[in-house]
Amino acid sequence: MKKFQGVYIKNEREIACLAEANRIVANILDAIGDMIAPGLETMRIEELALDCCAKYKVKPAFQGYFGYPYAVCCSVNEQVVHGFPSARKLREGDIVSVDMGVVYEGFVGDAARTWPVGRVSEDAMKLMRVTEESLYVGIDKARAGNNVYDIGAAVQWFVEAAGFNVVRRFVGHGVGAKMHEKPEVPNFRPAFRGITLQPGMVIAIEPMVTAGTYEVDILDDKWTAVTRDGGLAAHFEHSVAVTHGEPRILSISDRGLGRRIISA
Repeated sequence: MKKFQGVYIKNEREIACLAEANRIVANILDAIGDMIAPGLETMRIEELALDCCAKYKVKPAFQGYFGYPYAVCCSVNEQVVHGFPSARKLREGDIVSVDMGVVYEGFVGDAARTWPVGRVSEDAMKLMRVTEESLYVGIDKARAGNNVYDIGAAVQWFVEAAGFNVVRRFVGHGVGAKMHEKPEVPNFRPAFRGITLQPGMVIAIEPMVTAGTYEVDILDDKWTAVTRDGGLAAHFEHSVAVTHGEPRILSISDRGLGRRIISA
């Protein structure tokens, strides 16, 4: 891999491996989405993810990463990110975000989605829809010659115009042989314009959007981030390759899902 200002530039083979890793992640997220329903223990999501990793002969990227104990991050309602799967049962009206990563041939796939549990409120549906749409607004700016400022500014403008807020504490990132590579990819207007995007860069864009304050707290487990005011949060993520033309979304499943999960 070559480097541009400290950022790895991937070649065709490396991008092909990243595409396969992300296809697997998207397929696993499809399977998880199929099982989301009231009464489901969130630990069942973890068990399914591990079964799928065995099926695809890949390693879960999150498990053991800086000591994280699980294969998935499973965050319910006010939990923004890094929630632990547990014996907690999903309830009608909840929303649940699942962030998942795998390692395939030494390269990392990373994506996230949020689902409604049964029938949810109109406000919850709007939050999820705006969060997902903001992801594609950001992806549209992931073009050679633009920079990370353009991505974050576009996401923040879209989210705030809809009456929501973008979490500042967590950002997107480069992804490749490591799960977190340069550059950081904020979902808001950063202080500096940042690095100019080049063909061959692969980045994970992942807006985390809240119904209330964007401030978060970390629970005693030292991982789970929750909204400070207890308001709902949603999270969508794609891994995206910067090309000479249109951005290439890598985390699309065999069903073609991963795009437009939440319908109007």
